[in-house]
Amino acid sequence: MVSNFSPSSLPLQGKTILVTRSVGQSSQFSQFLTTAGANVIEMPALEIAAPSTWEGLDNAIANLSDFHWLILTSSNGVDYFFDRLMVLGKDVRALAGVKIAVVGEKTAQSLKKICLQPDFIPPNFVADSLVENFPEELSGKKVLFPRVESGGREILVKELTVKGAEVVEVAAYQSCCPSSIPPEAELALKNQTIDIITFASSKTVKFFCQLLQRLLSEKSILNYLEDVCIASIGPQTSKSCQSLIGRVDVEAQEYTLEGLTQALIKWSEH
Repeated sequence: MVSNFSPSSLPLQGKTILVTRSVGQSSQFSQFLTTAGANVIEMPALEIAAPSTWEGLDNAIANLSDFHWLILTSSNGVDYFFDRLMVLGKDVRALAGVKIAVVGEKTAQSLKKICLQPDFIPPNFVADSLVENFPEELSGKKVLFPRVESGGREILVKELTVKGAEVVEVAAYQSCCPSSIPPEAELALKNQTIDIITFASSKTVKFFCQLLQRLLSEKSILNYLEDVCIASIGPQTSKSCQSLIGRVDVEAQEYTLEGLTQALIKWSEH
C-alpha cells in the first residue's frame, strides 16, 4: 500500500502531476499522489463508450455454453460484458461451465466487486504471462475474448491460437479521444507548470499527444515536453511513450497505479 506520510516528509510535495486516466478511473490514483504531497491536475485523455454494435457480444452471450474460457483484460471489459449480460436478461449463472482468466490486478478487483473469483490470474500483470502460465492445455479450447472495439492484444490472441485455442474476439466497448482539454489542464500546459505526466495505457499516450498537438499547432511535442518527467505504468505503455514522445523517465516495476506511485516517489528522492 502507499504509505501515510507525515506532513514534514511528503516525497512528492511541490510537484505538479498531470493524470491522463479516463473519466471515472482517475480518482484512486489521484488520491495516492495527493497523499504523497503532489498537486494533481486531471486531464482525461480517454473516453469509454458502448461499441458501435452489440451484435458480436450478444451472439457470444447467447452461446456462452459453447465456450471453455472467458478472458478479461480490463476493468472496462468486465463492466461492459456483465452489464450486457444483465441487459439480455441473464446473470452470472450463465457462466456456470465457463472458466474466467483475467489480466491485471484492477481487472481481478472489478470481477470481485460482482462476487466472482477468477479461475486464473497470471503471476505478472501482463498478457504474455497469461499464455506462458495458462493452467491447462489450450488445444481444442474455445475462448471468448470481449475487448475494446479498436482491437489490441494481438500478441495474446496470436499466442492463444498458436497453442491450439479457438479465440472469438468481440467488441465490448470502444475508447475515444475526448473532444477537449479541461480548463485547468489547458492552463497548466500553456504555462508549462507541469513537472510529471503519468500514463496508464498506450491509448492515453496516443490521445494525449493528439490533444496536445491541437494546443501547440506547429510546435514539436518532443521539445515542448523536454523538461517534463514522463511516467509509465508498464512496458506496453512505455513503448508508446518512446514512439510518440521520444522517451520514458519512470516506469513502474509493478504494473499497477500503486506501483506507478511508488516509482514516482523513488524517482523524486534522487
